[in-house]
Amino acid sequence: MELAGKIALVTGSARGIGRAIAVALARNGADVVVNYVRNEEEARKAVEEINILGRRSFAVKADVSKSSLVKALFKETLDKFGTLDILVNNAGQGMAAMVEDISEEEWNYIINLNLNGVFLCCKEAIPIMKAKRSGKIVTVSSVAGIKMAYLSGAHYTAAKFAVNGFTRHLAYELAPYGINVNAVCPGLVLTPLVTDSTPASFLERVRQTIPAGRISTPEDQANAVLFLVSDKSRMIVGETLVVDGGSLLGWQTNEVYERGKKKAFALRSKGAQEK
Repeated sequence: MELAGKIALVTGSARGIGRAIAVALARNGADVVVNYVRNEEEARKAVEEINILGRRSFAVKADVSKSSLVKALFKETLDKFGTLDILVNNAGQGMAAMVEDISEEEWNYIINLNLNGVFLCCKEAIPIMKAKRSGKIVTVSSVAGIKMAYLSGAHYTAAKFAVNGFTRHLAYELAPYGINVNAVCPGLVLTPLVTDSTPASFLERVRQTIPAGRISTPEDQANAVLFLVSDKSRMIVGETLVVDGGSLLGWQTNEVYERGKKKAFALRSKGAQEK
């Protein structure tokens, strides 16, 4: 178990991607603090799942966009586990809206949760990890921070672009202390929220645009995080690892790709030169 003896905190880990990450870390030996805001019952189940794996875990309710609550979250982590080796900033939320329809309150809410929450958690983790001269910080960003959000609004896109920039800058500051900072950028993920609220016909259309032929799962994202918090990633610093099955490559549909592939093959067969 590569993470044996490590202490991890995963924000927003009661369900979905966060829960898959928390369980993956526990399966590989880490003790895990589960953070939640609304889903207390799901958080309890996540803790139970981790305990069944033989690892220690407890849940803490805390809105990571609130400085005082973040401080309390980290204090409880240190009180119960004594230290922190891994921070996964997963808590976040999108909101579908056109810019002209976004209220100032909605803008601030999305920015505070998706960006300021990352800042506040990192700020608390830094002195702990600096003192140890080791640590791993991974933020779950989004392909929205590379291209744009298709199922959310401009406030979410802006927050994720900022998160990716913050990741690079923080990585530069902390690398000399043996602390790795990176981000994972999921494409569409089949979380319970997505499958419960999205028509199957729409998900099928999205699937057809993904070169890998399927929409990613929370476990796909957890595997990427698991790699980034392992010793195997020690020379990966300030990167944004896209986990989207190739959806950002620009292929519109598998059908379009297949037609293009056949055309290219036909040209080569006739001795045509690619330019």
